Amino acid sequence: MTDLSALPPVGARTEIPILRERGQREVFCGLTGIVWLHRKMQDAFFLVVGSRTCAHLIQSAAGVMIFAEPRFGTAILTDRDLAGMADANDELDRICVTLLERRPDIRTLFLVGSCPSEVIKLDLAKAAERLNARLLPRVRVLNYSGSGIETTFTQGEDNALRAMVPLMAPTDEKQLLVVGCLADVVEDQFRRCFEALGIGPVHFFPPRRAADPPPVGRNTAVLAAQPFNGETIRALAARGATMLSAPYPFGAEGTTAWLAAAADEWEVPADRFAAVTAPMIDRARKALVRHRSHLAGKRVFFLPDSQLEIPLARFLHREMGMEPVEIGTPYLDRQMVAAELPLLPVTTTLSEGQHVDRQLDRLRAAAPDLTVCGLGLANPLEAEGLATKWSIELVFTPIHGYEQAGDLAEIFARPAERRARLRV
Repeated sequence: MTDLSALPPVGARTEIPILRERGQREVFCGLTGIVWLHRKMQDAFFLVVGSRTCAHLIQSAAGVMIFAEPRFGTAILTDRDLAGMADANDELDRICVTLLERRPDIRTLFLVGSCPSEVIKLDLAKAAERLNARLLPRVRVLNYSGSGIETTFTQGEDNALRAMVPLMAPTDEKQLLVVGCLADVVEDQFRRCFEALGIGPVHFFPPRRAADPPPVGRNTAVLAAQPFNGETIRALAARGATMLSAPYPFGAEGTTAWLAAAADEWEVPADRFAAVTAPMIDRARKALVRHRSHLAGKRVFFLPDSQLEIPLARFLHREMGMEPVEIGTPYLDRQMVAAELPLLPVTTTLSEGQHVDRQLDRLRAAAPDLTVCGLGLANPLEAEGLATKWSIELVFTPIHGYEQAGDLAEIFARPAERRARLRV
């Protein structure tokens, strides 16, 4: 269909040894996914059931919403609840009903566990079932875990989307389903691109309205936009959908290969694919050139945090000329990164999980030009003289697609530019 001969076939170089570590971790929990999910689904509300500590985390992480009425909140469990001195189920029902009376715009209510049921002494699945019997059809209640014991940073989104899969209507229509939360502007860009290629109908999951999930069935082709939604993909596969294997749409090369996977499935002619994508590829490459001089030849070290590490390392290596020293990821889902692994240099170290002390020792010994890490490690490493980039910025910033390729490169180039100005 289209010439992507520069990309090695899937499985060509997946023999990169994997360093599996189990020890102390420094990552956010899955509750943080609420921050972007509540902005995406305009009719949903996320009620975290947990401790005061969890309430502080959500308030701090989502502090940008302080001037607007957000679509998330916390039902704080106290010592009385945990000791069984109060009926926490009755209290939760009361809070939910009061919330829905105050916010009649809510059509889907997510109960989000901040800890496993054994810890909070509440079965949120049963609570959701009980509330649905009372509130349907006006409001649908779903539940999932965002517990830091069970999830890492971005897995909260995966759990939320997986909870929505049973609500998706069956269909036999041939369709494309793009899975993974994207900024509305990026979603609109991709939609126009698919329309120009003659691919459709196209649905995006999560939808902009949680009450209107897209259909799914045996003729549904799934294209993953985020590498951390593996459980959702497998739940869709159980409904008959088929996943298209492709690199993720980061940079000109990744976006082209991602679109090509859908174009091949729809048998789009090569000349049409080239005509549609060529102008966008040209703009993306011109945007990347401006930042390549700051990054080419530099060494980058990824500490595990968001599960975006592997596709981002591929982008930096192949399109920006950087050398990944180590690529750490909280969890390596081979199905989700099958098309990315062959694109990594065999000289890099690929690590799964984390033993933070050992990883910091390797980091200091390598002394890379740039370290991509979580907020908790960035400032101490900066104090040691290492340039850092917060991995959380790569989740909150629109970085997918051709039009955002330059913005993505700038995120990594900014620390180098800042240091160069400080030296002057």
